[in-house]
Amino acid sequence: MSVIDRREAIQIIAVAPLAVAFRWAPESVREAAALAREALARGTLYEPKNFNAHEWETVRLLVDIILPQDERSGSATDAGVPEFMDFMLGDDPDLQTPIRGGLGWLDRSCDDRYGKTFVACTAVERAAVLDAIAWPKRAKPEHSAGVAFFNSFRDFTASGFFSSRMGVQDLRYIGNTFVTEWKGCPPEALAKLGVHYE
Repeated sequence: MSVIDRREAIQIIAVAPLAVAFRWAPESVREAAALAREALARGTLYEPKNFNAHEWETVRLLVDIILPQDERSGSATDAGVPEFMDFMLGDDPDLQTPIRGGLGWLDRSCDDRYGKTFVACTAVERAAVLDAIAWPKRAKPEHSAGVAFFNSFRDFTASGFFSSRMGVQDLRYIGNTFVTEWKGCPPEALAKLGVHYE
């Protein structure tokens, strides 16, 4: 699977209209993110409410393939993305069929190719399956269900990660801070924009 770094992921998400990238109500995302933070803070093994044990293992593996740990921050599981997803599925039952069905599609595809589940596959085998669905324009028509699932799951992963504390820190968001003295826009930014103060 071709690697996409976090900066590219952020750019893709920023370009997409928010309604498309994040189809969930903002209050649901905030609530699920808060519940995921609480679950991580407890430090105990989280018991999913909306995924079975095998689905949970698959979700945890897949989110970390999508957003692995790097030099800037931890992985999607470190940020509580699987817990976020579990809470979101409980909040919106309409998500359960496409997400759980997509996880089943992934296992069936791996079984057809390799005779084993996605989790049991090697990293190379997983990458081959994901490469077939990760790039919609290159995907074969018979993989349309997998493409739809993976695009939604990737958006879901990004929503969980970038609504977590770790994800906000990864963005290096500096808003909501008090500015004691405003000195104006930096000269290099003004020059880039081709404007100046009168």
